Amino acid sequence: MKSLSMQKAAMKLKSINYYEYVKSFIFAIVLAVLFRSFLIEPYSIPSGSMHPTLLEGDYIFSTKYSYGYSRYSFPFGLNIFSDRLFKSQPERGDIIIFRGTRGGLTYIKRLIGLPGDKIQLINKVLYINGKAIPQVYKGTYDNYTMCAYEATACNMYMETLPNGVSYTILQANTDDKPEYTDTTMVYEVPPQHYFFMGDNRSNSIDSRFLKREIAYVPEVNLIARPKYLVLTTDFNRLAQGRFFKEIQ
Repeated sequence: MKSLSMQKAAMKLKSINYYEYVKSFIFAIVLAVLFRSFLIEPYSIPSGSMHPTLLEGDYIFSTKYSYGYSRYSFPFGLNIFSDRLFKSQPERGDIIIFRGTRGGLTYIKRLIGLPGDKIQLINKVLYINGKAIPQVYKGTYDNYTMCAYEATACNMYMETLPNGVSYTILQANTDDKPEYTDTTMVYEVPPQHYFFMGDNRSNSIDSRFLKREIAYVPEVNLIARPKYLVLTTDFNRLAQGRFFKEIQ
C-alpha cells in the first residue's frame, strides 16, 4: 500500500512538473511575441538592394514603436485594427521596414517621397518637387556583382536630401537596360502614402515600379525602423567593423 501511494504521489508530482514546463514555455512564447511586436525585432538583409548601406547577410535590430503600430506590427498581419495606433510621421531619408502592397512580402528601403511630393529621376539624378538633389561622386564600388549587371561597374555618389540627410547610393555605369529606370515619369505621391527607393539604385525593385510589389506604400504598411547593425555572416565585413553600429 505504501509503495502504491508513493507511486501515485510520484505520478502527481510528474504531472505538476509537466504542467509547469508547459506553462513556462507558453509564457516565454507570449513574452517573446509581445517583445517583438511592441519593442524590438531582429531582421536579416536578404538582398543587395540597399548596398552599400546594408549588405545581404547583415543582421539588424529594428524598433517597432518608431512609427506606431498597425496590423503589420503583429505576427501574420492580424487585422486587429485598420489604422495606426500612436503613429508618428517618418522623416525623409529614414530607412524603413514595411509590408509591400502586393504579395505580402516585407521590404527594407529608404523613404524618398512624402505625401504630396513629386518624384522623378532624370539621367540618374533624383528630383524632388522639381529640384535636383545634390550628388557628389565618391568613386567606383569594388563589388561589381551588386550592380545591376555583373560585368558592369558601379559608381558611388553621396546624395543629400532637402532635410540634410546624406547617404551613399550606387548607380550602374550602363544605360542599356531600360527596366532599371534612370529617367522616369513624374510620380505624385498620394495622401497617406510614401515613395521608397533602394540605395542600390540600379538594382532595386521599389516605388519606381508601380505595377510591381511595392508602388506607393500606404502609411499603415510601415512596420519598423532599423536602428543597429548587430552582426554579419561575412567575416571579412566583421574585420571592417560592420557590427554593433548605428544605421544611418
